[in-house]
Amino acid sequence: MTSSPLDALVARLESVEALDDPGRTAGRKVRRLIPDGAPKDVLSGAWLGHALHPLLTDIPIGVWTSSVLLDWTGGKASRAAADRLLLVGVLAAGATAITGWSDWADAEQDNAAVRRSGLVHAAANATATALMTGSYFARRRGARGRGRMLSLAGSAALGAGGWLGGHLSYTLGAGVTAAAPAAGKQAAATAPA
Repeated sequence: MTSSPLDALVARLESVEALDDPGRTAGRKVRRLIPDGAPKDVLSGAWLGHALHPLLTDIPIGVWTSSVLLDWTGGKASRAAADRLLLVGVLAAGATAITGWSDWADAEQDNAAVRRSGLVHAAANATATALMTGSYFARRRGARGRGRMLSLAGSAALGAGGWLGGHLSYTLGAGVTAAAPAAGKQAAATAPA
């Protein structure tokens, strides 16, 4: 894998020890609110065979991106659709966040990099959600220009949060079950050469 300038940035982020105390506190609270058992299994995606959070992220990312595209390329006829897409993303963000917090709380205990990156990931996504929510309400009040700018700013926050989410999953392995690597090795071993 090639390195990028973002690697240095995330390395600096993951060295910020000041994030540890709030991270440990948040992790304990999440684990207390979502203990092991059926609710945890539902949120983690045990019934699905892999983490649920990455699947759910596609909803707000997809509808918010579509909304922004309609805002800037769709003209007046697409305004209602852009607004509906924005609202769908706001409504989906709650379930997406809950599944992410659940996965993160398990992984942060043993990995300071996950703890630190995860907090910033959550903050970026909370910022995106707040901006998109503000955009929706601005539009409802008739301030369409303000709403479009808030969505654009929300997209920037969403991009940062999404990049960190990818780093958490693909680089740090957060939210990846212990069975997933073994299943991948088994599939590779049984695949025809």
